[in-house]
Parts: sequence; structure tokens; C-alpha cells
Amino acid sequence: MASPTAAEPSKLAFSYRNFRFFWLTTLLVSFAVQIMSVSIAWQIYDVTGEAFLLGLVGLSLFLPALVLILITGLTADRFNRRMIMAICLGVELLCALGFLAFVNAEAHEVWPIFGILVVLGTARAFWSPAAQSLAPNLVPPEALANAITTNMSAWQFASIAGPAVGGLLYGIAPSVAFGTGAVLLVIAMGSVLMISKPQHRESHQATSLETMLAGFRYIFSNKVVLGAISLDMFAVLMGGAVALLPIYAKDILHAGPQELGFLRAAPGIGAIVMALVLTRFPIRDHAGRLLFLFVGLFGAFTVLFGFSTTVWISVPALALVGASDMVSVTIRETIMQLWTPEEVRGRVNAVNSVFIGASNELGEFRAGTVAHLIGPVPAVVIGGFGSIAIAVLWSRLFPGLRNQRTLDRKMV
Repeated sequence: MASPTAAEPSKLAFSYRNFRFFWLTTLLVSFAVQIMSVSIAWQIYDVTGEAFLLGLVGLSLFLPALVLILITGLTADRFNRRMIMAICLGVELLCALGFLAFVNAEAHEVWPIFGILVVLGTARAFWSPAAQSLAPNLVPPEALANAITTNMSAWQFASIAGPAVGGLLYGIAPSVAFGTGAVLLVIAMGSVLMISKPQHRESHQATSLETMLAGFRYIFSNKVVLGAISLDMFAVLMGGAVALLPIYAKDILHAGPQELGFLRAAPGIGAIVMALVLTRFPIRDHAGRLLFLFVGLFGAFTVLFGFSTTVWISVPALALVGASDMVSVTIRETIMQLWTPEEVRGRVNAVNSVFIGASNELGEFRAGTVAHLIGPVPAVVIGGFGSIAIAVLWSRLFPGLRNQRTLDRKMV
């Protein structure tokens, strides 16, 4: 790991060569995934006209991570994380080429797409814990919070621009969209291979059920890490409103597709702006209290959005939702990475990845089910108040997390 100065390591992640390539990889892969996700959805609906099948896309991508949770984390701890990422990108590239072959063949059956999606989900299942665990090996602890914020900004930017770019490319031709995704993945493979071998103490424990369960055992034995992971899961589970944005745009705000695009982009824009603020003014004290404060604000701004009947309030409210989430994500992820021992970091991140995926999937299911029963506005408002309640309750259940002063385990 290169250090900009011999006396004091820089707190800026971009000062480190390895992280710059890691960030570029995140940006390229996120763009490729967004482009292909939009294109896959269009392709499936274009071929079948079945909206139900669109819901199976997310399930096909999520299930491999759930089924393989004990294996993916152990792999990230046992083998070279950089090479795991490169292999996963190779598999994702083959999937992109598979999609490309499908659209060029003008097939009228979609089952091959779901087969490819399962393979893609498997690659993503191995990618996530390896990538999340690699970041702490690329920068010193002093720069980790900045690294997490900066890396999240790459993902947020791709989540905003990627769907629009994917739609434009698919409009030109489906093969152009999937071909672009493949090219981005090739460049990403080159970028990840440019990362010099990081400092990583690989696990040499014999493979057994005990070693595979080590991530769960560590999480449940460490209240700070358990609090951070479970707070994210339940806050997102309660406060997620993205699934209901089309209903809000059409039936409540009486707006069209353009306004829906603004609503979808608003949380990401708020997150990016907050990432820039955190880069300039990093959190130096009262990290635990700020974590619970901003989770509460996440819920409060969700409530504001839920009651809004105009785009001019809804878009800023969603931007503030994204900004609040960025603060809480930065604090949670930094604390979790610093408090987790290197030898089990992959297994802990595998569990964390599944929890996050489950909260997103189940959060959409919760929002949709409650909206069906009592209407979209109560569904969003109740979810927002639920996030506030989670923040208050978790601050009482996990005092060690609440009392964490700095983003450094050594100083509580």
C-alpha cells in the first residue's frame, strides 16, 4: 500500500493508486449492470408482455447470494480478493455476450434469459463480499471513511445515469446496449487487474461448517457490528418507497414519465451531493449519534414525501432521503469494516450483502403489499415513521454503537 507521505497517511482515498483503480472498476461495473438491467427488463416485456416476469428478474439475481451465503464469504477470506473480482467480471462478460446472442437470434422464449440471470447473480454473489472486503486493504484506516463515501458516489452516479443511457442504447438497438455492457466489463477487468496485490491475510482454517458460520458467529457476538447491519436492514425494510414511485407519479402527483425520471434520480442526486460534502467535511466526532440521527431523518423525509402532492416538494424530499442515507451508510460501513477482523471480513460482508439485498427486496414487497391494502400514501408514511421508530429503538438496544465517537475502533 503506497503512502503519499512517510509521516502521516493521507485521509483522501484518491491519494492511493490501488483505490483509484478500484473506484474506476466500481464505476464501470455499476454502469454495465444498470445498462443491462434496463435492457433485460425491456427485452423480457417486449417478448412476453408479462409484467409478472419482471419481478422474477430481481429474484433471479438475489437468490444465488442467499443460497451461497456460506460459500461466498469464505471464498473472499480464503483466496485473493482481487482475482475473485476479476473472475467474476469474466463470468459477467460471458453473461453479457449471452444476452447479446439472445437478442441477435430474435428468440421468442425468455427462459434462456433467466438462466443467464441466475449465472449473473451467482457471479455477483461472489463479487460483493470480495469487493467490499478489498477496500480496507487498499487504504489506511484514516482514509477508509472517505473511500467508502467516494466509492458509493460512483455507484450512485451510475444508478442515476445508467438507466437513462441503457434506455437510449436499447432504443438504438438491443445489441448496442448489451454490446456496450460487454465493453465496459472488459475495461473493468483491465482496471481490477491493475490493482497491485494488496495486503490481505488469507484464512487458512480447514473448511468446515464452523468456519463457514464464522461470519454469523462474529456478527452476533459483536453488538456494534450487529447493530450496524441490522439497523440498515430494518430501516430500509420499513422506509423503502422506490417501488411505489410510478403510482405516486401517475395517481398522486398527476405527472408523467419525465417527472417519474426526476423522482427516480432524486435520491441518487442527494446522495452524491452529500458525498461531496462528506469528502470536504468528514465526520470526526459523535459518529454513533449522527448515525441514528440521519436514519431518523431518512424516515422523516420519507414521511414528507409520502404526504406531498406536488413534484416541487416530492423531488427535494427524495433528494434529502438520499442524502440522509449516504451519511448513515458511510458511518455504518466504516464502523463495520474497521471493527471486523481481516480473517472473517469476507464472511461478514457476505452476510451484510444478503441482508441488504433482502431488505431491498422485502422492502419493495412490504411497500407494495401495504399499498394494495390501505393505499400508497399510508404505506409510505407508515414506513417512514417505522424507520424513525427503528432508529430510536436501535439506539437503546445498541448503546455501544450509539456511543461510538469516531470512525475508528480505537476511539469510542
